[in-house]
Amino acid sequence: MNSTIDTILSHRSIRKFKSEPLKQAQLDIIIDAARASSTSSYLMAYTMIGVTDPDKKRALASISNQSYIEENGHFILFCGDYHRHMLYASDKEKAVMAQNVQSTEYFMIATVDATIAAQNMTIAAESLGIGVCYIGSIKRDLDLVNDLFDLPEHVVPLFGLALGYPDEQQEIKPKLPKDAVYFENSYKDDPSHKDVLAQFDQTIEAYYRTRSTNKRTDSWTNQMIKTLHNERNNRLTPYVKEKKFNNR
Repeated sequence: MNSTIDTILSHRSIRKFKSEPLKQAQLDIIIDAARASSTSSYLMAYTMIGVTDPDKKRALASISNQSYIEENGHFILFCGDYHRHMLYASDKEKAVMAQNVQSTEYFMIATVDATIAAQNMTIAAESLGIGVCYIGSIKRDLDLVNDLFDLPEHVVPLFGLALGYPDEQQEIKPKLPKDAVYFENSYKDDPSHKDVLAQFDQTIEAYYRTRSTNKRTDSWTNQMIKTLHNERNNRLTPYVKEKKFNNR
């Protein structure tokens, strides 16, 4: 074990931050950590937008109904981005590029690139004692987010990252065990898979019953059935296609 592994294994989402902006030197470091992340074909197909305008943070918090989007040390919006890739292209080159980046392949590359960068940022931030919470719910009103940040064609908002000095100490939430998420040579679709999930249900039920805040009675499998039973974000697909992503 080392300090890097300790930081990763100690991850927890922080939703209550002190009213203190991040120190500029620390912000620069975690942005550099994000920029150092792995990327497919050297595309670096993402953009980070730091949100410091109180009105814009308030608008994002209203979309997500999460106060900690407004009350944190710094908020960063991660976007998939192929706009910059075409800035130096000729009209003829740009036409071909604009057609190609509409594929699902390029959309996935942008999403994965942004996610890897955000996770690098998360590990760097947590190693400095900065708390982090991923925010996917900014997609509830993509058109408003688009207008708030003047996003051009070929740029789509993916998720946000709230950062700040923690004003709470949450317990570490249990994650699925290794036997549920790691198989060798083929997918393990047999009764033992369900047995592992049943054992995890017991773990998560105990966690929900005994954690210090927001106690409840629930299991992981029941939570997933309820979550996936609900249709989600009908606006996402048409919005992404309008931004010239994922059209083929």
